[in-house]
Amino acid sequence: AIQLHGSSSRARYGRGFTFVSHARTQVLAMKLNIANPAGGLQKVFEIDDDKKLLPFYDKRMSSEVSGDSLGDEFKGYIFRISGGNDKQGFPMKQGILCNHRVRLLFKKGMSCFRERRKGCRKRKSVRGCVVGPDLATLSLVMSKKGEAEIPGLTDDQRPRRLGPKRASNIRKLFNLEKKDDVRNFVVRRELNEKKKKAPKIQRLVTPAMLQRKRYFRSQTRQRMVLGKKLKEEYTKRLSEYRQEQKELRAAEVAKKKKEKKETTK
Repeated sequence: AIQLHGSSSRARYGRGFTFVSHARTQVLAMKLNIANPAGGLQKVFEIDDDKKLLPFYDKRMSSEVSGDSLGDEFKGYIFRISGGNDKQGFPMKQGILCNHRVRLLFKKGMSCFRERRKGCRKRKSVRGCVVGPDLATLSLVMSKKGEAEIPGLTDDQRPRRLGPKRASNIRKLFNLEKKDDVRNFVVRRELNEKKKKAPKIQRLVTPAMLQRKRYFRSQTRQRMVLGKKLKEEYTKRLSEYRQEQKELRAAEVAKKKKEKKETTK
């Protein structure tokens, strides 16, 4: 019930009037977006009961929480909180230790911000990294699998369509050593029965690249040597020029003195 006792309510409804509202507050469900990186799947679950979400409240991003409270199908699962959005759509930001919105000045390199113009900064609203009941969506990543299978999340495998492109990531994926040739381990994608497609490997160290690097370094070294030589020649010529100017000046002064003496006689 909402009671209005102000002057505006008296003027509108008369003295001593009590305005009662019977509107019921609607409990909005929180969506849990659970991702399974090992299988490449993710699924959204709607949770209406606040009691099931109590273990998640007051936890920070990147904290690990047991999923036993969500139901029997989640028994034994452990989830890591990776982010979320509040009911107005503002994203959670790591490092802001509160459970409400704040306005921060963002610049290039910060999360939740994309630079539109070079050097541009912008003040934006973001949600703190502490989980609360005002969130509409909570993003979770499955850290540990439980006993039961969850349909649509753990019962299937969806491998990545494309393999890694960077040389170091290919080595990491196949656990290669430095002497192994990365080009033999590129993940090739079949376009049809006859044709396959492979990505161009980035940051690949080849003899041609090393030769190019040596060439650039030698060019830099040659420019430095040439610059040093030109500077020495310039310094030498400058000192000679100053000496010449000094001698000319001295000769001119001597000539003027001589002319002055002759006129005085």
